[in-house]
Amino acid sequence: MKRKIALIAFGGNALLPENQRGLQEEQQRNAHHAARLMVHIVRKGYELIIVHGNGPQVGNLLIQMEEAVTKVPPFSLDVCDAMTEGSMGYMLEKAIINELRCRSLDKEVATVVTQVLVDKEDPAFQKPTKPVGPFYSKYRALMLAREKKWTMIEDAGRGYRKVVPSPRPIDVVSKWVIRDLVRAGRVVIAAGGGGIPVIINGRGLFKGIEAVIDKDYVASLIAREVKVDLFIILTNIEQVYLNFGTPEQRPIEVMSVAQAREHLNQGQFPAGSMGPKIEAAIEYIEAGGREVLITSASHLKAALIKRSGTRIVASLP
Repeated sequence: MKRKIALIAFGGNALLPENQRGLQEEQQRNAHHAARLMVHIVRKGYELIIVHGNGPQVGNLLIQMEEAVTKVPPFSLDVCDAMTEGSMGYMLEKAIINELRCRSLDKEVATVVTQVLVDKEDPAFQKPTKPVGPFYSKYRALMLAREKKWTMIEDAGRGYRKVVPSPRPIDVVSKWVIRDLVRAGRVVIAAGGGGIPVIINGRGLFKGIEAVIDKDYVASLIAREVKVDLFIILTNIEQVYLNFGTPEQRPIEVMSVAQAREHLNQGQFPAGSMGPKIEAAIEYIEAGGREVLITSASHLKAALIKRSGTRIVASLP
């Protein structure tokens, strides 16, 4: 009998919270905690695809390169994405394999360093908005803007930062590799950090670009292409709320796509927080997906048995 497939997406903060220094030992411990949750999903009867964020990790890597810029040539952002996909994939892969062994589960894990195609005519390229990397002095920022053609902005009086575009993903280059691996029973870690952004140049070849792709949009795209049965989005709150942060705040246990879109249009889910997650959920369901579950890591086990979290479905009974 064909087993169900789940895809889970979570942020890079899961491996590198804001209150930690980013030590390798810290991230390995965090990967071990994450592995327990991933294996719990497997034990619930699902094949599994994992999509993780990498914002803090790429930020630290860019800071390291800036500090060593007079000694070692720095890499571009797309290569940094690939580097962190590999390093984070390794830590998660090892932790999940060890957890599976502790549970006497005979299952293999594979990390796919994933290129994600974006449209070079995407409007996001006309107005970069995503800050990345270290803070610079005004003098250094002006020099980098002149020499490298970077877009630099002042960030709340803390210094200047580079900003890059955040285009929408339109295809996952290795989607069939991911599909074949998960259907063969492997746990697949893919599209870390939203994947490595690439465009198709004038010669019809892939070319890496400096951009940031939202991991939730990419996760939704993979979920649609692979036709997963359950799309899980982990965030830092137990449930989705209406009127979040106000005295009228109230949780949503389940909502239809129509309700989700209505709330989104009403401004209930801001672009900088819950908005992309709700949009990713809507895109998945409207393409034929079954169910989206949004919750926090600490409530995932309860959410899987419908005792917590927010579920988004095509329509309500």
